[in-house]
Amino acid sequence: MAKKKTSTPNTEESNPETPSFKNVESFSLFTDFDINLFKAGKHYRLYEKMGSHVIENQGVVGTYFAVWAPNARYVSVIGGFNGWERGSHPLASRWDSSGIWEGWIPNVGNGEVYKYFISSNTGEDLEKGDPYALHWEIPPKTASVVWDTWYEWQDKDWMQTRHRNNALNAPISVYELHLGSWQRDPSDPERRLSYREIANSLVPYMKDMGFTHVEFMPVMQHPYEPSWGYQITGYFATSSRFGTPQDFMYLVEQLHINGIGVLLDWVPSHYPSDAHGIYRFDGTSLYEHEDPRQGYHPDWKSYIFNYGRFEVRSFLISNALFWLDRFHIDGLRVDAVASMLYRDYSRKAGEWVPNIFGGRENLEVISLLKELNEEIYRSFPDVQTVAEESTAFPGVSRPVYNGGLGFGMKWMMGWMHDTLRYFAKDPMFRKWHQNDITFSLVYSFTENFMLPLSHDEVVYGKGSLIEKMPGDQWRKFANLRLLFTYMFTHPGAKLLFMGGEFAQYAEWNYAKSLDWHLLENQPNKGIKELVKDLNGLYRGEVALFEKQFSPDGFEWLDTSDRENAVIVYARKGLHEKDAVIVVLNFTPVPHSPYRIGVPETGIYEEVFNSDNQKYWGTGLQNGSVNTEAIPLHGKDNSIEISLPPLGGVVFRLKA
Repeated sequence: MAKKKTSTPNTEESNPETPSFKNVESFSLFTDFDINLFKAGKHYRLYEKMGSHVIENQGVVGTYFAVWAPNARYVSVIGGFNGWERGSHPLASRWDSSGIWEGWIPNVGNGEVYKYFISSNTGEDLEKGDPYALHWEIPPKTASVVWDTWYEWQDKDWMQTRHRNNALNAPISVYELHLGSWQRDPSDPERRLSYREIANSLVPYMKDMGFTHVEFMPVMQHPYEPSWGYQITGYFATSSRFGTPQDFMYLVEQLHINGIGVLLDWVPSHYPSDAHGIYRFDGTSLYEHEDPRQGYHPDWKSYIFNYGRFEVRSFLISNALFWLDRFHIDGLRVDAVASMLYRDYSRKAGEWVPNIFGGRENLEVISLLKELNEEIYRSFPDVQTVAEESTAFPGVSRPVYNGGLGFGMKWMMGWMHDTLRYFAKDPMFRKWHQNDITFSLVYSFTENFMLPLSHDEVVYGKGSLIEKMPGDQWRKFANLRLLFTYMFTHPGAKLLFMGGEFAQYAEWNYAKSLDWHLLENQPNKGIKELVKDLNGLYRGEVALFEKQFSPDGFEWLDTSDRENAVIVYARKGLHEKDAVIVVLNFTPVPHSPYRIGVPETGIYEEVFNSDNQKYWGTGLQNGSVNTEAIPLHGKDNSIEISLPPLGGVVFRLKA
């Protein structure tokens, strides 16, 4: 990159009417209607207008630039093409009080690096990246790059049928993945794999494991790698650390071709204060609140969007739609929704500003999320939005027309906390804590819940999933097998963070690969085989997904055996004959025989057993079992089974 000029443009250069303007031609992609929508917060496709766009004008290829900087007195484009000269290529301020500066620069095309030089009304001189840039330099460099999102997609079959794969009555098993640490170059552990290299490894792995979707932790451009992608500066660009936008499109396409959906983490809750980012973009609090009680996030030391500002709302909704539109993404998991919904989130008295009614709810956020979800499902009815929301805020995953926020699903954080707390206890004491493992069914159907065992649970000293389990090696692995069995047979969609599927011992480290060598060990390989088979069970038994968000799809058969810490429940589909019976033993004491009530007469066959020897279990299994006319658990018939130690078994009526 050429050395940047540091001098402020003189008065002549600062005036768009001076001869220096001959380097930039008057040109606009905006209509009056666009401007009205933008100013009203109703422009949902701003990425088609804002930013940089290569356009042929009168036979000459050049780039149109448009940037929102209403408090600037002068804006120019600086870059490698003009030696970073601030006075060389000024943009014109539109006449309509929109605050948009624009212009077309000839002989500038894809691959050119650039920034906006902004001389603010506050007296500051700033060099900013483009908020709508489609590509960026590789960090630590911070310039935007002129680029496009053209791609010749080959995933037509998926796009035409994905409504079936993304439906709420379909199996949804999500593998959460961090691009920089899932897998690295085996010959050079310091080298990250590219998007295309990841595709070559990830696609066959996903197919083999049977997950229906992958969820990528934020892929948007972020300068600080230890933020895991949650401190974004380039909302409209994929991280350049792994390649170009088209390289990421290839990864998405290959997953789609192989029948795997793609979810993205989306972060509208906060952003960092990097000098080249959107913080104080034109010398004022343009995207964030001026008042730190509303505009500063104390937990993450970052800044909060001004959700009530119309132009910012257009920015955010446009960004969400951008990924669904240009990258064929199948859903967005919206990060930190609770921190957005409440004005007093992580704040003490006096550190927050009540809403107009004196309450703690952020009314601007509530209206934004409703508008966002309405527009997403209007434009892309076959995708899903998922909220990471940890409070009891009502109706998060209920339609807007019913008073809800309109999300498709919500993370079931209460289930996750209760379950991990229960499993951490020595099995000897679990009989006194059975409410921890059964309480989730009290509220399971108040929302469309996704059960998350996410990255947040395996960092910062919390320990990996396997290390949370009590006991010696065998008991740790048996407990983890039982945890996964419980998760996959519990109502709701599923999400498992990478590494958990083969019992990674170490906490997750964003800077290194998962410990794939552990699969040489039989216990770890057994966990991997178990998760693979649980995915197959979940996808193969309609009773586990057809009514996964309805109370009609679940029935308690027995929660009374606290002494043995055993629970029994049925999962049901649209047809009674499709029901499965789940029996979970949370102690290391096997029970043979053990009798359970069943709803139908006939032969019940064991379709899953977490104690299978191929999972590194003891091999205490059942084959087919005949019902007997012995009433139990409110049923006229029952069966006698062998219940393995720290094991879960699943039965269904033999056809």
